Amino acid sequence: MRVFILCTGRCGSASVIEACGHIDNFSAGHESLADEVGEKRWDYPDWHIEADNRLSWHLGQLDRRFGDAPFFVHLTRDRKATAKSYAKRFFEGKSIMDAFAGGMRKTPPETLTRAERLEFCEDYVDTVNANIVHFLKDKTKVMPMRLEQFEEDFKRFWKEIDAKGDLNQALKSLKTKHNTSAKHTYDTGYGLKLFMLRRWKIIEKVFSSS
Repeated sequence: MRVFILCTGRCGSASVIEACGHIDNFSAGHESLADEVGEKRWDYPDWHIEADNRLSWHLGQLDRRFGDAPFFVHLTRDRKATAKSYAKRFFEGKSIMDAFAGGMRKTPPETLTRAERLEFCEDYVDTVNANIVHFLKDKTKVMPMRLEQFEEDFKRFWKEIDAKGDLNQALKSLKTKHNTSAKHTYDTGYGLKLFMLRRWKIIEKVFSSS
């Protein structure tokens, strides 16, 4: 059996996977195949627990590959708290909020005010959760999990998937914050290199088409 933890991100998914590391009969990964393309994107082994917020943009492929066989968890956090956490992630390397604003909403994040960026984050949270709810409506093995009641929900999750291992250590790990926004600072060097690379690619494109 495979377990997929679907979520917006910024809701405790890294902490859940750290806790799942104390399960003996499942492997566990956090965004472990997020950078893969094609069929490799779906090469999750059996008896594996995966948390990856980017799966919410691949739900059609997830359904086509695994159907109703997996156990699905919809992990959520208070909407405002999630959006505020994401608002700190603009202008970072590989920022999903930059991609959402600039790509999906066609509004470069550097043109937005602080208040507008928060509004875009709320829109992102609503969009992702709506996608997940729609995807799960015909699935038979589903449970909700909330950051605000982690311990209670994780105990239920442990029982639902018939996990074997050290539940006490898992619950202890669950109380430790992982992948917090405070640990992420903007990498000026990365940002400058990315800016220069993009400008160079534009110049290459102009000259190659002339």
